[in-house]
Amino acid sequence: MQSLLSIGARPFRAAACIPAVLLAAFGVFETACGAAKKAESQPADESSSTAAYFTVPADQLAHLKIAPVAKASWGVAIHTTGTVDWDQDHTTQAITQVNGPITRILVDVGTPVKKDQPLLYVSSPDVANAIAVYRKARNRERFNKTIVDRMKEMVDRGAVATKDYESSAADYNDAATDVQNSLQPLKIFGITAQEIDQAERQGTSIPTELAVRSPISGVVVQKLISPGMLVQAGQTVCFQVSDTSTVWVQGHIFDRDLPSVKVGDRVEESNPSFNRAFTGTIGYVGSFVDPNTRTTPVRIVTANPGGLLKKDMFVDAVIHTSTANNILVVPVAAVLRDDKNEPIVYIQVSPGKFAQRPVVTGPQQNGLIAITSGLQEGEPIVSDGSLFLQFANAIQ
Repeated sequence: MQSLLSIGARPFRAAACIPAVLLAAFGVFETACGAAKKAESQPADESSSTAAYFTVPADQLAHLKIAPVAKASWGVAIHTTGTVDWDQDHTTQAITQVNGPITRILVDVGTPVKKDQPLLYVSSPDVANAIAVYRKARNRERFNKTIVDRMKEMVDRGAVATKDYESSAADYNDAATDVQNSLQPLKIFGITAQEIDQAERQGTSIPTELAVRSPISGVVVQKLISPGMLVQAGQTVCFQVSDTSTVWVQGHIFDRDLPSVKVGDRVEESNPSFNRAFTGTIGYVGSFVDPNTRTTPVRIVTANPGGLLKKDMFVDAVIHTSTANNILVVPVAAVLRDDKNEPIVYIQVSPGKFAQRPVVTGPQQNGLIAITSGLQEGEPIVSDGSLFLQFANAIQ
């Protein structure tokens, strides 16, 4: 039996070593061991304009489905994966403000805390020194106030010169300034002047234990100290507290999808361990490409009801980008890969004649794939059956 397929201006002859049943299984070509019939000759100009085309007999065209390249408007959905991280905009460190040993630890990892809640206590000589400096400054202020009052009376009687009164007034002002300066460390330590005055009236001492308080409401996610540990003011990080009602999901976007992703795009996330979905929005699109994965990082700010999402957990994410208009689309089945793994389609040059065309693809949706380069609207392509044409090309 003669072959029913021609390639270019030359007839395609099926290889004798290929079983007839293999080609018959494709449903398009009929062949057997023997000579193939020569294809009809093609004009020289047509042959030169099409580098390699395939002629399919009319009785076999029913096995191929032809569809025009069309335009569509859709919201492109981009699939990626991500890793959960704490929301760094709502995560902070609890740092001690005094030197000294830790006397009491009140919370542990996983403990919910409120803003300004004590987390631990430090026994520090800094507190006693600050109280002593304040008391000395206040006593000096009171002494200078008494002198100013007396000098005022003596000036009024003409017993002393005015410059002596002015000198005593300046000393009083300096003493008042020292009092205000000495109050600043006490405010940092959480001790008020009223508490000191009350302790003096009652004949009691001010406790030298200082509470390290939570700077925000949230959950203790890291504990970095132990009982009796000596801490240093402004340097020792005691706890890390995070508001876990929101988390960051660190995702990765390939170059082909990057133009579609914008800050504010809605994202749906899931994890096989949970029978529910999580929602978030794109909060940041990276300005660099990861040299290891060749992807651009994106940050997805995600609501975390019940604190189900934990740090370093993996999630699947679907980014719903803004609607794109006038996108050239073809069926996913129409796009194949050549021997260089580049996407191709088969276009109908004329009735019964087909040619291979390289294309650049974009996102997929609902069985369609976007074509960003290589095709024009309305061009007829093989939407189903192009695999058979590619097979014929491979064995020519």
